Amino acid sequence: MSIGDVARVMGLPTNVLRHWETVGLLLPERDTAGRRKYSEDQIVRIAVIQRSQASGMTLKQIGVMLDDGARERHEVLQQHLDDIERRMEDMRRSRAMTEHAMNCRSHDIATCPRFRAGVDDVMARF
Repeated sequence: MSIGDVARVMGLPTNVLRHWETVGLLLPERDTAGRRKYSEDQIVRIAVIQRSQASGMTLKQIGVMLDDGARERHEVLQQHLDDIERRMEDMRRSRAMTEHAMNCRSHDIATCPRFRAGVDDVMARF
């Protein structure tokens, strides 16, 4: 597939694909005219990059993950898993607060003791 076709199907601007190539995440083949041609393997890499970015990984972390010779791969991946776990806990707390707010009869939600309990961990910093 051409860069334009891949960009359209994957919902990306072409300059993003070019950037990912520049930083070494993609290596599309070239046709005789020098135009990029993306194989299925390269399209899978694009999908992996998109999913990884959506989960909070940086391009540098993604590069390490995709590098089969990277010694620090497991360390980088463990750090990312730890980060996901922290963010999931934050989301769980936020969901609980929101669910409580939906059912709370308090006029000023911030004065409700059960609602405020959802930010006790943040308030503990003060």
